[in-house]
Amino acid sequence: MLVVLFIVMVITIVSLGFLSRSDVELACGQNMILRTQMDYLAESGLEHARGLILNPQDVSSQYWTGAAGQQLAAGSDDYYDLEVVRDDSVPTNRCNYIINCNSYRLNGVEQIGRSTLTAKLRLDPCIAYWAGSGTTVSPQITINGDVYCSGSLTNNGIIDGDVFASGTITGANIVGQRNELVTQTPVDWPGLMSGHFGPTYYIGSTSYSAEEIVDANHPMGNFIPSVWNPAGIRYHSGDLEISNGVHIQGMLVVTGDLRITGANNDITAVKNFPALLVGEQVLMKDGSSLVINGLAQIGQAISIDAGAASASIQVTGGLFINGGGITSPLITVNVKAAPAIASIETWPAGVSKRWGPAAGAFFRNIERK
Repeated sequence: MLVVLFIVMVITIVSLGFLSRSDVELACGQNMILRTQMDYLAESGLEHARGLILNPQDVSSQYWTGAAGQQLAAGSDDYYDLEVVRDDSVPTNRCNYIINCNSYRLNGVEQIGRSTLTAKLRLDPCIAYWAGSGTTVSPQITINGDVYCSGSLTNNGIIDGDVFASGTITGANIVGQRNELVTQTPVDWPGLMSGHFGPTYYIGSTSYSAEEIVDANHPMGNFIPSVWNPAGIRYHSGDLEISNGVHIQGMLVVTGDLRITGANNDITAVKNFPALLVGEQVLMKDGSSLVINGLAQIGQAISIDAGAASASIQVTGGLFINGGGITSPLITVNVKAAPAIASIETWPAGVSKRWGPAAGAFFRNIERK
């Protein structure tokens, strides 16, 4: 009887050991499944952020800064929190973002699973300067971002980015890659038309009236949007001259030439709208200056008066010139790619049309914590 009891006890102990190990293996398997699910959820969060960074038209702020309590499947217990920060460690560069994503599963108020990913996102290609024909970048020109030239490009300035050209590329001081004989533009031409913005324009299905400038000389002062003109569009048919102290929060549309004769002038675009649309060319007088924050589309070229010594243009956003580019080496030009403020959504005839200077985005690295 004692022998039988001893054998039963041994079998019981061994069986309990097997059961305990099975429970541990089962728990390990469940933890592995949970960790894998949280990893995939965190990666989905990164893709969520990438989509909204590439499409800033969908957010009210300049760029999407993230959100908490996001769900991939509504009604589940799985959530993720996102934090997006533009990487301004290099002040001249606005094409890099740092994304932190924390995914987790809730059991009541307790987080029973977690995965944290940190990624660096690069918008690329991201066009800062576009020239619609063969062009020379003078020593007075600095471009922080990518460049496209419909023709051959000679660089005597500084290009901190990639260069795409349908012809050849010559010159030094190009930090990025040289892409010659390209048959397809990295991004489409914005294709803005003055008739889409004045005398009336749309936001969604609602029509608004632009502020029409009748005089050929733009008045001095500060000009801001209103309830009746929320995009702050100022419209002039023909040639327009800007002298000193013109500060526009909104958009300036000129169907002919825009002549800049003085200094201390700036245009800052309203969210989702361009800053400047000129049908023909921009003519700079000696000592004149213009600061543009947003997208500028110019039909022909930027040039300077004969006999002038200097002028300056600063663009944060994108400078797109369909003609000969910047024709004078006397004009100091600084262009900084800023896709968050250069991306637009307009409504020609009430139909949405979107455009952005960034054609894609990739993760430079992803770190698991």
